[in-house]
Order: sequence, then structure tokens, then C-alpha cells
Amino acid sequence: MLIHPWDAPHDDTEWQRWLDDHDFGQLVVNGLDGEPPHVQPLHFAFDAESGEVVTHLARPNPMWPALLANSEVVLSVVDDYVYVPGPWQAGPEQPTEHGEPTSFYAAVQLRCRARVVDDPAAKAELLNRQVGHFQPEGGSAEVGVGLAPYGRLLSGIRGLRLEVTGVRAKFKFGGRRTAEVQDRIAGNLAGRGGPRDAAAREHMLRRRPA
Repeated sequence: MLIHPWDAPHDDTEWQRWLDDHDFGQLVVNGLDGEPPHVQPLHFAFDAESGEVVTHLARPNPMWPALLANSEVVLSVVDDYVYVPGPWQAGPEQPTEHGEPTSFYAAVQLRCRARVVDDPAAKAELLNRQVGHFQPEGGSAEVGVGLAPYGRLLSGIRGLRLEVTGVRAKFKFGGRRTAEVQDRIAGNLAGRGGPRDAAAREHMLRRRPA
């Protein structure tokens, strides 16, 4: 992923906070013997303090042999993406039809070292952490070995602990455009009001120099 200086995160806190609210991504695992990579969509819980991601998948998932053969994986998350029409980006010296169409988006790629969790008690702890992240209001029974209703289901899953070893983060929201062009784009995003337009506009305005 190409990251220009104007698209780089201002600091680690920026991408960490973004992951707090964007906790669904794709786990990429190298294939075996020249096979293409496995790409698995999943929910996850990221802990910035420990630098760890926890998640789980069904035991029959076909990616397990590849992951056990090579524990170096990538967790990729992309969201807040919008299409920006060319005329919105035209500079004041350009005809509007000469503006460059582009995409705005936020993306975080976590390079991780994966560890499979098969111990039933450890899986229960991992699942409770995930449920606590996504469902802080409670309402579901605790997961525990031998406890109804979820204890009997533990054998059907495998847990994953992902130690983050590298981060590539990008916030591409017109950072190299002039204030005049950014104002135009912000106004057009507000006027269009499409899916993710408000989030993209918020990113662009938040990242402008003071």
C-alpha cells in the first residue's frame, strides 16, 4: 500500500482509535505450495495497550493448515471510502472537467504473528473478551468449559491470538489539496449525503492543519 506523507496517520493514536470503531476486516494467510492466499472476513477485538488482536473461526475452516505452516499473517481493514468526482477536485486554474477523480478511504494493515488457541478454557476466555468488546451492555451468558449453553460449542471453534508486529495505516482524504479545494469537496460531500460521505468529510476536516 502506497502511503504519501500527506496520507500518513498523524500518530499511532489516530489509527488505534479508528480500529476501536472499525473491528471487521479480512485476515490474509499465505497459501500452501503456490496456492493463492486465504482471505477470511471476520470480526476481531484489538487491544492497543497489549498490541494484540483476538478472534476465532470455525474448526472446519480450510485456512488452518496454511496458517499452521506460516504464522505470519496480515489483518486488513478498509472503510470510510467514497468516490470523489473529478470536478470536485479541480484547481482554481483548471477547467472543472480537468479535475482528477479519486477515492478517499481509511485503511489499516496489521502484520501479525498468529497463535492458534485450542485449550478449551483459553478459548472461553478469548470469546468472553470478544463478547465484552462488541456487547459491553451484556445480555449473553458467560462462556465457560462445561457451562450451558456455550460450553458444548467450544470444540467447534479454534481461537486466534494475533501479535501485531508491524502497522501500515493510511488516511487518504485530500490532504495535498488546497484549502479552497478541500472546502469545495467538504461541501459537496455534505450535499451528496451518500453512504460514508459524512465519515469521509469528518476525516478530511479533522486532518486539516490548524
